[in-house]
Amino acid sequence: MSFALSAGVTGLQAHQKMLDVAGNNLANVNTTAFKASRITFSELLSETIKKASQPTSTIGGTNPQQMGSGVGVAGISPNMAQGNIVNTGNPLDMAMEGEGYFVLSDGSQNIYTRAGTFAVDANSNLVDPSSGYIVQRIGAVGESDGFQTAGNTDVSVPYDVAMAANATSEVTLAGNLSSDATYSTSQTNILKSDITFTTNNGSTATGSTDLDDLDQYTANGGTPTGVITVSGTNHDGTALTDGAGDLDLTITAATDLDALVAHINTVLSDAANENADGSVNVASLSNGRIVITDGSSGYSRSDIKLTYTPAGNETLTMPGYFEVTTVGGEEVKNVSINVHDSLGGAHTLTAAFVRTDTPNTWDMVLTSISGDISEIDISGLSDRRIRGIEFDATDGFYSGLNSEIGDTAQFQITFAHDTSNPQTISMNLGTTGQLNGLTQFAGNSTAVAREQNGYEAGRLSTVSVNNEGVLIGAFSNGIKKDIAALQVALFQNTSALEAIGNGYYIPSANSGEAVATQAMTGGAGSIHGGALERSNADVATEFVNMIQAQNGFQANARTIRVANEILRELTNLIR
Repeated sequence: MSFALSAGVTGLQAHQKMLDVAGNNLANVNTTAFKASRITFSELLSETIKKASQPTSTIGGTNPQQMGSGVGVAGISPNMAQGNIVNTGNPLDMAMEGEGYFVLSDGSQNIYTRAGTFAVDANSNLVDPSSGYIVQRIGAVGESDGFQTAGNTDVSVPYDVAMAANATSEVTLAGNLSSDATYSTSQTNILKSDITFTTNNGSTATGSTDLDDLDQYTANGGTPTGVITVSGTNHDGTALTDGAGDLDLTITAATDLDALVAHINTVLSDAANENADGSVNVASLSNGRIVITDGSSGYSRSDIKLTYTPAGNETLTMPGYFEVTTVGGEEVKNVSINVHDSLGGAHTLTAAFVRTDTPNTWDMVLTSISGDISEIDISGLSDRRIRGIEFDATDGFYSGLNSEIGDTAQFQITFAHDTSNPQTISMNLGTTGQLNGLTQFAGNSTAVAREQNGYEAGRLSTVSVNNEGVLIGAFSNGIKKDIAALQVALFQNTSALEAIGNGYYIPSANSGEAVATQAMTGGAGSIHGGALERSNADVATEFVNMIQAQNGFQANARTIRVANEILRELTNLIR
């Protein structure tokens, strides 16, 4: 009878624990990333009343006689199955789909969780706001931009850090340059100074305006004396020369703009600077700007530069360069794009592709750039014009720059705010032998400047996370940067992790050590931003478990009751 009582007691205890487990699961049915547990029972050690006997030659064997002593809890293990993922709209909420755990640090050890309810604290750390534990990262993502500190694995979200401006160093071009399109009349090359000469009272200068009356002149205690030097190239690209060997104009206080224009014309009209057809280029003054018009139409390499050398401390601002307002040639395709200087200032760079007299060959001319320009150096051919852009005559792909000319695909521009550091901007024309950049086919010219790599300064506006667990920052200047890569931990036996409350786990002796990796790498799952993992506890299943626990509890209680009644009858025998 004692067996029945003790077995009933163990049954009550076991089913009470079953009810406790079901109750806990139901209590956490809406807990983020909660993993429901299940209980398993096993029979307790049986008492052997009679051992089994072996068969003999005359009688058969007998089975053992054993009496069970009840039931025990074999184990309570978590169900680590994936919970449903629901969108929350909060970009810093994160859900893990598949294997892996987010890694947090409490300052002394790493702690692991599937609950990605993260936020940014006052020190710009990405944390679990319920505990303040800091989310951990992996790799060097964000370190080169200064968003993360090398050697420190805490994730920093730099809302308080400005992104420095980035000067444009490359422009990517793509599209077609027509092999057969032509104008009805070949265009004539026209140059115009990038600055408008104005008087001290702000009006537009005329030809009779003396140089010392220009707003561009500063005396610094002296009078306008010095030398203005003319340099540049002719229609055919040869350097400007002067028959007398003198390209210099010595100026005085009485020198006016008409004298400067006349000097330029003297240089241009020299026999050595005539065009092949005997024509000459002509300088004029129009609305305060010096204009150079080619004497011949068609493809032209004319350019000009004016340099002032003072005799004392006075200054006289000359044009930084001459804009090409009309590019001479039979087929011209203009392109433009905003580029940035070293301080992030935006400048509209305009260039033109012009088909040369050499078959399947184009030049690219820097026609203008907005803003305060100190100089576009035309002393080297590659600084103002990229020459010898060649295309395959059969398949139309870009085949590189003419090696005999020796130009490089870049322009060099000096901005007024940083005159000691000329900025080189390379032109990415495509991969030679492929059709991924510029091409030359019949039809219309469609070439465009597709993108550039410069940007102004900015500050972090919003943060999101991709499936690989990389935090991506969107800045006020429109640039997106990778800020950090979240660390993900994998375990050999996740069911053996030890829960320490608040959705946190630590390794146990049977879980294996954490293996640090990144989402979607080494077997780790993916991360969903703006979402959370729901509890995997199922209400219907837990209700059934409660009914089973109740039935089991009632049955074992009835066993105890019946055993008690029998014992009472036994004691009544001696009365």
